[in-house]
Amino acid sequence: MANRKPTEIRDHKRRPQRRPSRTLAAAAKAPARRSQLAGVKASRADQSAFRRDAILAAALEEFSARGFAAARLEDVAQRAGVGKGTIYLHFRDKEALFQELVTSMLGPFVANLEATPPTGLPIRLVLQRLVDVFLREIYGTERRKLIRLVMTEGPRFPQLAEFHYENVVKRAITAMRALLTAAHARGELRNDALVRFPQLVVAPAMMSIIWSGLFDRFATLDVAALMAAHLDLILDAGLGTGEAS
Repeated sequence: MANRKPTEIRDHKRRPQRRPSRTLAAAAKAPARRSQLAGVKASRADQSAFRRDAILAAALEEFSARGFAAARLEDVAQRAGVGKGTIYLHFRDKEALFQELVTSMLGPFVANLEATPPTGLPIRLVLQRLVDVFLREIYGTERRKLIRLVMTEGPRFPQLAEFHYENVVKRAITAMRALLTAAHARGELRNDALVRFPQLVVAPAMMSIIWSGLFDRFATLDVAALMAAHLDLILDAGLGTGEAS
């Protein structure tokens, strides 16, 4: 060491030291950390979706109990278990909240109606399936409260009625008319009365929702039997022309 030249000593001191490479254990932890971060993000998204659903459910209860005008977002927030500011993270105002109720609760039913049935399926079977869906997914759930709400609040708030018409009623009537037009072309309907007035098909459904809100406590209505009898009337005899089938 004593004979080493000064320049060699300086070079030795300046030589950069190799950084220790990342261990296999650390490398293995990196994907785990990324997975944990993804899990945190997913959990936050789930919590946000849960709060949003809670707000919608609370809004339906408040609107049904107090009416659209009297319902307050403070009460919706309290019922949902969130702060009032949280509502504004999801919805612009009370009207937007109502519109989302219509879209999320009734949109899937309309989409089901718009779906093309299997080729050659008799119209009676198609309508019976739709009746079953109505009984199970609308009349048997909180969705009937929403339809009743539109009926009661629509005259005072025409913008709500218009939104419901454009996004539910109009689409449903168009889809129903297409089904009935095809059935008439196949000779399954004796005349075109149902094609011209598809509202006749769903009339007992609307009546049953009105009945449930006004008179069900006095006289329970067998809605399934009512709608089965209605199908018999409109498909077998009620709209016949007297011509031989």
